[in-house]
Amino acid sequence: MIKKKSKFSLSESFSFGTIGLHLVSGIIVGTFIGYMLDSFFKTSPWLTIIFFFLGIIAGFYNMYKDAKRYIAKEEKELKELEEDDRSSS
Repeated sequence: MIKKKSKFSLSESFSFGTIGLHLVSGIIVGTFIGYMLDSFFKTSPWLTIIFFFLGIIAGFYNMYKDAKRYIAKEEKELKELEEDDRSSS
């Protein structure tokens, strides 16, 4: 019988926190870069808007990569548990 851990570990909690942080940081960095470029080129607000949306895209892409990595880790652990269960039977 497969016994799956029922509680989240501290490292899993940090993984989920990192996913949200990547989304927010992408937006903040993109907006900041756009604002600085707007200040330099005097094109306000166009570059800020463009880089804001690029930051959103980058944030969601980082979130996707983190989620994919987490899912692969969970599948690997489940596979190891299944193999251990078969070998102990």
